[in-house]
Amino acid sequence: MTPHTASRTHGASPAFCSIVPPHLLEHLAHSSDPAVAAAARRTLIADAAARTFRVLPLPGAAPTLAAAEAGRPHRTVYDCGHGTDLPGERVRAEGEEATGDATVNRAYAGLGATFDLFLDAFGHDSIDGAGLPLHASVHYDEKYGNAFWNGEQMVFGDGDGEIFLDFTLPVDVIGHELAHGFTQYTANLEYFGQSGALNESVSDVFGSLVKQYARGQNAEEADWLIGEGLFSPAVEGTALRSMKAPGTAYDDDVLGKDPQPAHMDDYVRTGRDNGGVHINSGIPNHAFYLVATGLAGNAWERAGRIWYDVMTGGTLTPDARFSEFAAATVEAAKARFGDGEEVKVVHRAWTTVGVPTT
Repeated sequence: MTPHTASRTHGASPAFCSIVPPHLLEHLAHSSDPAVAAAARRTLIADAAARTFRVLPLPGAAPTLAAAEAGRPHRTVYDCGHGTDLPGERVRAEGEEATGDATVNRAYAGLGATFDLFLDAFGHDSIDGAGLPLHASVHYDEKYGNAFWNGEQMVFGDGDGEIFLDFTLPVDVIGHELAHGFTQYTANLEYFGQSGALNESVSDVFGSLVKQYARGQNAEEADWLIGEGLFSPAVEGTALRSMKAPGTAYDDDVLGKDPQPAHMDDYVRTGRDNGGVHINSGIPNHAFYLVATGLAGNAWERAGRIWYDVMTGGTLTPDARFSEFAAATVEAAKARFGDGEEVKVVHRAWTTVGVPTT
């Protein structure tokens, strides 16, 4: 897939980024339940097709961008009608009344919640900092068990009803995928190995912050779960990932056990999932959780601000390793808050997960 033109100056990151990791779908594809296995295989096939599909400009995207009012969201939601042609039929645009379709309305609200966090907390106008219109397509394919960012827009499946429910239900899923766009327009971390795990972690960080900001929760009140509410009641699990306790989000006969590590001693070396980007993201995820709870208060005010400064500071290399990112957070904490509590908490968090900051 051709990346968005704005990311070409940075090089390397692929446009397609999904919330459900391929290793989990591959596990489901071998389920003894024929319905679960068939839905997972269909999702894997659809994901493979989406990765190789050339992103084309959305209808009216260029004039809409020029006309968008600074500091205000410009959202459009489309309905794929259970097909795979994007973007689908336009069903709700900015300022229009809610429709009778709860999925459409949740997508619209989630785009707005993400826009609000970036603008209100960081002064960042949309995910590109320049008022980019936000587009989403819902009801993608049949029993599609994923949601993704394709370099231009969000896409949501309805889930299979057996394992996954509607992917617009958790607002942090929407925030997570849009944050891949934020990364695309800023540090553009390569989607492989440690830089890829950082790419995924940054999306979890800002996805969690979107949920916390929308709910008015501080770091202690937050659940620090990614995708809570996405699993059907039959699943033994709370979410796709836990930033508070990586490796504990699910333990289910059909899904398997959450494989995320929380420390570098348990770093997973694999050739699958672009070098384990969805697995090893647990390490920087846990570091952020430790910083946010160590500093207390609203996570977007200090911890989130440090991570935002790193992503927009222009110092990260696209192939950054955990240690480079960790060192950058220490420097960002110093630059913004001085050589005080924030720096000590950041350093201690990375040390706790086994990542050096120098």
